[in-house]
Amino acid sequence: MNDEELNIAFEKAYERACNTKIQFPPDIMLHFYAHYKQATHADGFYTPSGDSQLRNAFKLNALFQVKDLSQREAKIKYIELVNKYIVDQVDD
Repeated sequence: MNDEELNIAFEKAYERACNTKIQFPPDIMLHFYAHYKQATHADGFYTPSGDSQLRNAFKLNALFQVKDLSQREAKIKYIELVNKYIVDQVDD
């Protein structure tokens, strides 16, 4: 898959993730978060923001787990996570 195809697939995966109604456990949400941030922040390490120090600590830990992935690898992993956890929903 070339870079253009990867970017298109990543954007489609992001749209699916944003539009899902599935409620994920916090650990799965952190995987999505960390891979997305790693895939979209080229200027180095991303620092989480927010009012909850505990929540930020969990986010920071998730980011540490993916820090060695390239942007390309993080995009591929993010797409894999979406394909694994988000099935297309059919309207009833």
